Amino acid sequence: MTVRDIRVFGDPVLRSACDPIRIGDPRAALLVDDLLETVRLPGRAGVAANQIGVGLRAFSYNIDGEVGYIINPQLVETSGDAELVDEGCLSVPGFYFPRLRFPSARVTGVDLAGNSVELSGEGLMAQVLQHETDHLDGHLFIEGLEPGAKKEAMRLIRMAPWY
Repeated sequence: MTVRDIRVFGDPVLRSACDPIRIGDPRAALLVDDLLETVRLPGRAGVAANQIGVGLRAFSYNIDGEVGYIINPQLVETSGDAELVDEGCLSVPGFYFPRLRFPSARVTGVDLAGNSVELSGEGLMAQVLQHETDHLDGHLFIEGLEPGAKKEAMRLIRMAPWY
């Protein structure tokens, strides 16, 4: 298991939709191990595979001490009225912007053995489920900002020392 470096805004892997993982692929177990190790660092709620440079469809999460993963996740349900939440991203370090997210979400996928997995939650868990599946679809959270906020976010990002 290895803590992997997080790819930051501007890296093309973050803008590409991830490929499904073939169950039984020996690389999948190594990827999951790295995702779990990487998300365990303090301040991390979720890590998508493309954030560590791997274009495969999986993410890990760390919410309220519960650490886990899901392979080939699909966002199948959101509910409630979308509300503005301050959202940040490891791939856009140091910034938080107001983003509309649904208060409840559900994703389905599989584990390494191919068993069905369903993750659902409210609040931060719902936000993570939406955020990480967006990553796997090749979308960064700043794409969902209100136009004025997005313009300001881009201005600030271009001034960031890591950009």
